[in-house]
Amino acid sequence: MRLTTERTRRGWSRSELARRAHMNPSTVSLIEAGRLVPYPGQLRKLAKALGIRQADADWLLVDDTDHEESACVGSGGRS
Repeated sequence: MRLTTERTRRGWSRSELARRAHMNPSTVSLIEAGRLVPYPGQLRKLAKALGIRQADADWLLVDDTDHEESACVGSGGRS
């Protein structure tokens, strides 16, 4: 999940992201695990804490495990 990727890229723990987003750490853990779909307000808080535009907040929920393949497709197709 891109939320996890963005958090770890910054070197933050789940607790740190939760603190910055004014959320409960267990809520962040459940969202990252895909066991909880965040309310729009929660998603906005996470985006703000990570410096992501509010309009792009739903991007944080995209599964990025196929990152290399999607990057290849996004750059004009597979080679």
